[in-house]
Amino acid sequence: MTEPAASERLEVCIRTRALSLWYGDFQALRRVTLDVKQGLITGLIGPSGCGKTTLLRCFNRINERYGNVTTEGDITILGKNVYDSNVSLSELRKTVGMVFQRPNPLPISIYRNVLFGLRIHTRRSDLPRAQRDELVESSLREVDLWDDVKDKLRMKATRLTLEQQQKLCIARLLPLKPRVILMDEPCSALDAEGTEKIESLLETLREKYTVVIVTHNMAQARRASDECIFMLLGEVVEHGPTSEIFFNPRHEKTEMYIQGRYG
Repeated sequence: MTEPAASERLEVCIRTRALSLWYGDFQALRRVTLDVKQGLITGLIGPSGCGKTTLLRCFNRINERYGNVTTEGDITILGKNVYDSNVSLSELRKTVGMVFQRPNPLPISIYRNVLFGLRIHTRRSDLPRAQRDELVESSLREVDLWDDVKDKLRMKATRLTLEQQQKLCIARLLPLKPRVILMDEPCSALDAEGTEKIESLLETLREKYTVVIVTHNMAQARRASDECIFMLLGEVVEHGPTSEIFFNPRHEKTEMYIQGRYG
């Protein structure tokens, strides 16, 4: 998936139409139709088991790793249907990066962690040392981690704090030049201080990337997202600006969930 020219940039980054998904006989998504705008942070909210993470994993087709998965409908990202026969999963996952609930740095050095995706997804692992050093520094600076680790780049990444590990996992995506970053409960393993730092980082990421974040934390969704999508039983109930979802919801089910009356 190549980056479109500036004149071809779309207001809508991710578009789904009548998207349904089954795990075996269980239907997890039901005819989901929505548009995710470019350059915004969009929160996916709803009770456990409502389909948030399943929908998130559809955007880079990672659900297909689990087997026995059937999908119907369309997903278009940056104007390209991700289910087209000529779509390379490797290229898709470079364009649409993902950060998981619990930080998952590799048990290798911080330096090698940052370059790991580049080595796996491209043939650029033989870059001159100066270029590799520049990529590592720029990626770590972008996630506000450089000053903390610049003198210990050879240290095992697993020795970092959980908050630093999660920042590193984001930094690992950046040499691949993604357009979209998916985040599945990125703060669930962090304390309040770590959560605050990741949320602050989200503000910076918004300037360059389209971010979709799954969260059970309503306060976080309200603070960190521009728009929210409320899901229930595999369906989209409501999608709109976060302020409207939280303070003037159109649907009773949304209001009940926001008020903590179920879920």
